[in-house]
Amino acid sequence: QVAKLTGPLQSLLIAERTALNIVQRCAGMATAAANAVKLIDGVKGSKLKILDTRKTPPGMRGLSKQAVRDGGANNHRFGLFDGVLIKDNHIAAVGGSISKALSRAKAHAPRLVKIEIEVTTLEQLEEAIENGAHIVLLDNMDDAMVAKAVALSAGRVELEVSGGITAERLPRLAKLGVDYVSMGALTHSARAMDLSLEIN
Repeated sequence: QVAKLTGPLQSLLIAERTALNIVQRCAGMATAAANAVKLIDGVKGSKLKILDTRKTPPGMRGLSKQAVRDGGANNHRFGLFDGVLIKDNHIAAVGGSISKALSRAKAHAPRLVKIEIEVTTLEQLEEAIENGAHIVLLDNMDDAMVAKAVALSAGRVELEVSGGITAERLPRLAKLGVDYVSMGALTHSARAMDLSLEIN
């Protein structure tokens, strides 16, 4: 039993489906987050934190983010306003230059806001570090390339891994020494928990 509700029968029946949909969806997200966290618990020397993304159901961002926290994982950005994430399209928009994208972001971002940039090669990673990125997102890199990226960065910048992350891969990434893994699946693909409302 998750909860006990009291009130006029008509009101309970009117609200039943909407309330169940929200609770079922959030419970599924919290469960997905908890399962992901369990997979990296006990990995010796790991500093890995599991993050969600902004891939949340329309109108449910706050609830989705809370569900992820309730499951023991961590939140990435809530919106575009609380962190700069320079992605491939942004880099392409300034002619494909990592340094130019970072320079423009620094010129316009609030002083206390961190700047993260997405890279797909080790050469881009080095350019991002040299030009002052706070965090570098390693996009769609396999484990071997992630290991090389960790060695190349040598603690000079925080590293996040993203792109098709599976649960089975999490312990390997924890051992490799990355700081963060972001998983859109925590919120966009979590299986809803099967709950029902029974009238007593």
